[in-house]
Amino acid sequence: QIRKFITERLQRLPASWHIELDSFQQRTPRGAVSFANVVATLDPSAPSRLALACHYDSKYFPPDEKGRVFLGATDSAVPCSILLELATALDKELLKSKKQSSKVTLQLVFFDGEEAFHEWSPTDSLYGARHLAQRMAQTPHRPGINQLQAISLFVLLDLLGARQPIIRNHFPATAGWFERLLGLEKRLHRLGLLESHPQEQLYFQPEPFYHLIEDDHVPFLQKGVPILHLIATPFPEVWHTMEDTEAHLHPPTVQNLCTILAAFLAEYLHL
Repeated sequence: QIRKFITERLQRLPASWHIELDSFQQRTPRGAVSFANVVATLDPSAPSRLALACHYDSKYFPPDEKGRVFLGATDSAVPCSILLELATALDKELLKSKKQSSKVTLQLVFFDGEEAFHEWSPTDSLYGARHLAQRMAQTPHRPGINQLQAISLFVLLDLLGARQPIIRNHFPATAGWFERLLGLEKRLHRLGLLESHPQEQLYFQPEPFYHLIEDDHVPFLQKGVPILHLIATPFPEVWHTMEDTEAHLHPPTVQNLCTILAAFLAEYLHL
């Protein structure tokens, strides 16, 4: 149902996204499971791609004593919503960029199978990301270039939606792009365009955190793709609990992140 919602939402946009389902089956601790990543590319013929990614699967827990099931609002419904909101809000600009055959296009990736079924390990986690990274590495894009090499920057969103997240840069190679986000947050604050945002610098913090957090970016990082990992550290208090619901989200923070990322896309893609 979630996969259908994502694809139908993108299909309704005038920018006319090229949507692929990367479907596959893989063994897990629960037996053979079918997965499907959703890959939406604005202009597949563009030489280079800015990839925005998140995971749309939800962690499996048995219902608790109250009959509640795990929903995963920050993990990772909000990141999915942000990607869809960006595509919707920038639809006219993206369509114009596509018609002008811009050198860099936008690619949206919604991963399946990020969560472990039993216990996180190299084989029980990141099912969709591992499969797609390998597939892209083997799929030509232009002469001498595969689809993986066409990604100029891979931006992964995760664990977002709670009040005042702390987001740090994890990779020296992309520090310049992270500083762009930090600068945009400050600029938008000064312009009064961020809500419930008491200071210029709140979400994007300048002190780096060069510690690998395992997430969907890892298979791409291992193959040399430049990464921005936009994840709240520390993790939200509701992480992997039944409390990770809409009631514990902070709508102004979600809106502010959309605003900052929209400005980032506009700059990166020259919209």
